[in-house]
Parts: sequence; structure tokens; C-alpha cells
Amino acid sequence: LTLSSLISFLRTRILPIVSILRQMSTHVEPEVLLEKVGRAGVITMNRPKVLNALNLTMIRQIYPQLKKWETDNDTDFVIIKAAGGKAFCAGGDIRAVTEAGKVGDPLAQDFFREEYILNNAIGTCRKPYIALIDGITMGGGVGLSVHGRFRVATEKTLFAMPETAIGLFPDVGGGYFLPRLRGRLGLFLALTGFRLKGRDVQRAGVATHFVESKKIPDLEKELVDLKSPSAEDVTRVLDTYQNKSSLDSDKPFVLDKHMSDIDRLFSASSVEGIMQNLKADGSEFAKKQAETLSKMSPTSLKITYKQLQAGASMSLQDVLVMEYRLSQACMRGCDFYEGVRAVLVDKDQNPKWNPSTVEEVSDESLEHCFSSLGERDLTL
Repeated sequence: LTLSSLISFLRTRILPIVSILRQMSTHVEPEVLLEKVGRAGVITMNRPKVLNALNLTMIRQIYPQLKKWETDNDTDFVIIKAAGGKAFCAGGDIRAVTEAGKVGDPLAQDFFREEYILNNAIGTCRKPYIALIDGITMGGGVGLSVHGRFRVATEKTLFAMPETAIGLFPDVGGGYFLPRLRGRLGLFLALTGFRLKGRDVQRAGVATHFVESKKIPDLEKELVDLKSPSAEDVTRVLDTYQNKSSLDSDKPFVLDKHMSDIDRLFSASSVEGIMQNLKADGSEFAKKQAETLSKMSPTSLKITYKQLQAGASMSLQDVLVMEYRLSQACMRGCDFYEGVRAVLVDKDQNPKWNPSTVEEVSDESLEHCFSSLGERDLTL
């Protein structure tokens, strides 16, 4: 084998293979897809392996595009959906925020700030915003959907705001939409992290419509085929698809038989009062909720109660300013890091909260969580 023939062999056979392998290793799927389809702007969360967890890169791509479409004469409405079929968005990229918070990295400030600015942009969007929440929708995923005009749940939808279990609070505007659900339902969902599934997400008032998952592609096609649609046109299409979806329509709302109990037990003027109500009630339902609350961060429970109480009479913008203050208080505290460790990292489900009881969470420390950050406050 001569040197020239060896070089020729390497050049024609080996180098192309190396080049292909290099391309394969460097080809990274975009984390969010942004495209125009007809007269619709379509956002697709594209991190299915991590249940489309929302990170700062995605926020920084979605926000400017949403603002652009809002003023673009060729865009009539926006659809947000997700790849993978399992989750719409299971929440924010909490592990990255935790690591940043521990070392004082600005990500712990930037993530919440920019996420809440995006939540506000969704809530104030002048064009119809349609969230197809087909799959797990929690935390940050709720923020991407619930403030939009239309939220379409399917039988695969799993909704929850489970933040009190990790030393956080139901943010992304939870202080705005949760107290506006009927009775004390929002407070119940916020404190316990109770999971709603399928049609119950609409029955609770979190989703505006329920459509069977298999009909979603047809629904989306019909929406993007609309010529210069108004919000009324979008409503008509969604209503039509909902009327064609009879799955689980005969089942009652999962909390129907407990609604009067929830309103009664969760109407106390403090978290301590709610816990006393639950313990004194003695029913199986009350016992279960008392047990659930006993596992949550006491500081988170008290923050959440006060957050929803205040948020009930605030605008979305004022709620988000308040929640940004709370997010930074959680970054300064210890329960958030301990909660993430116990639930997401070590997964021992045995967090050591500090303080360990709601009675030990002082009014002074609680007030401090809600106090202004001065020039570091969120501005919308």
C-alpha cells in the first residue's frame, strides 16, 4: 500500500464518515420552535426528554417573538403547544435555578424576572392566544398557558401547582388566577398541590375548553386555516371541537362532593386555622389534606396563603411584582434548596424544613418576604 493510495483512501472513505459523525454530534435540536403557519404564530416547546421544562433560553426566544407577532398585521393569533406527546411543560428548569441560587449566580434573579415578564405579555396579548395543554402542565407551564385567552385541555392534561412541596409558592401569576377560581378551590389547590386531570382541568376553571387528544391535530389545522379570524371565530371552532368530545363527560368533577368541605375548611383566617379545621373535622378527606399539608414547607404555606389573599384584589401586573419579591425571598432562604434536594435530587422525599412548623414562622419574617426590593423590584 503506497502512501498516496493510503491518503486517497483516508480522503475518500474515512474523512466523510468523520465529518458525518461530527455533524451528528453537533446537531442540537432547538429548544423551542417558532414558526408562522398561515396567519398563526406557532410556538412549540421542544425539550420532550425533560418534559419541556422551561429554561431562560426558551423564555428569551418566546418573548420577543410573541411581542413581534402581537404587532404584525400578517399574524392574527398565537398557538402554543409542545412536542413529545407527554407534557405541555412540567415547570421551570428548577434545578438550574437552584444551582445558580446557591452560588449567587444572577440566573436566580434573571430567570424569575424574565419568566414573569413573559407571563405578563401573555396576559396582556392583544391577539387571541391559544394554549394546547395536552399533557403535564405544572408550574412554569401554567404560566405559559393560564393567562392566555384560550386554554385547551385534553384527557392527557395533568395540572398542578406543587410548589409548596419544594419550598416555593405557586408563582407565575398563581396569586392572580387561583383566588379567582370558585370558592376556596384555588387556595386548596395552592396549598395542597392537588392534581387535576383531563376534563376536571376545565371544570375547575383552569382550562377554557376540553378536546380529546386525538382531535387536537385537526383542531390545530382548522385554526390555522382560518382567514383573518376574530376571537369569536376562534371560540366557535373551539366550541365545535369541545361539543364533539364526549370522553368522560358523564363523570362528575373529581372534587364535586368535597367543594362545600373545601369552602368550609379552607375559609379560616390563617394556615394554622385551616390545619385546626382539618384536624377537628375528622372526615377521611380532611385527614388526607391535613397529612398533605404536614409535609409541605411551613414557610411556603404561609407565603402562599398571604399571596392569594392579597392577589385576589390585585391586577396581574401587581401580583407579578409581588411574586418576584417572594421568589427572591425564597432564593435567600433555605427551604427551597432543601425541597429541591429532597424531591428532585436525592428523591428521599424527606425534607428538613426550617422552621419546621407553621407556628414558628414569624409574622416579621413573612412581612420581610413581601417587602420591596427597591431598584431591584420587577418593572412591567
